Amino acid sequence: MKLSDFMDLSQLQKIQDAFSAATGLAAVAIDTEGNYLTKGSGFTEFCMKHTRGCAEGAKRCQKCDTAGKGVYECHAGLMDFSIDIIMNGEKLGAVIGGQVLPHEPDEEKFRQIAEELGINPESYVRAVHKVPVRSEKSINAAASLLGDVVNRMVLQEYMNATEYKKIHVWEEEIANATETVTRIKENTKELEAIASKQTIMALNASIETARVGAAGAGFGIIAKQMGAFSKQSTEIYKKITQDANSIAESIHKMNET
Repeated sequence: MKLSDFMDLSQLQKIQDAFSAATGLAAVAIDTEGNYLTKGSGFTEFCMKHTRGCAEGAKRCQKCDTAGKGVYECHAGLMDFSIDIIMNGEKLGAVIGGQVLPHEPDEEKFRQIAEELGINPESYVRAVHKVPVRSEKSINAAASLLGDVVNRMVLQEYMNATEYKKIHVWEEEIANATETVTRIKENTKELEAIASKQTIMALNASIETARVGAAGAGFGIIAKQMGAFSKQSTEIYKKITQDANSIAESIHKMNET
């Protein structure tokens, strides 16, 4: 199951954008394969232009995006988060982000990271000074809040999509049942007509038996039995008609609710 199977991802984008604007933390949604489901919100120049902009940095960032859990420090020294999106016990993706500092940057530390990545150290240090600083407590609280909001929204969208599908199936089955009841009524009418003819034939046979006297005694017994069968058939057809009408009435009431 994929998120795109049952929800409009633009709604997820709106929540993500609002979260980033309110907290200063970057955010983006990914699927279980690490593919982006939304556009990144609040991503910093330090990350996108410098760190992810070089081959080694991009490689390390991808590893962090895949392996990171909860709130953690990324390979470049920033605080990041990864919150799983879960539906019925199945992971459908995650919301990752952060890209903030828990305190003012240690310039020497970032110069060393820049050299490892093959980036100009001074440019890297200037870029890291533009990264927002947030306390670890606020980062944890913000990540937890975003995770709750996203998972609740995903659950609601799933329920809406599921109920819509159930209603669609329900409507189709009601239509099928209505057609079936109509066919039952039509067939019952035909059977009633046949039963009426049987009754007439039995009556004619009885008259003929009386006319020929003792010679038609055996035929008279058969005619009498035919009449009895015809009467029973008529009663059964009436019960079928009553049941069909009852079903039709139930379907009508269900359509009205």
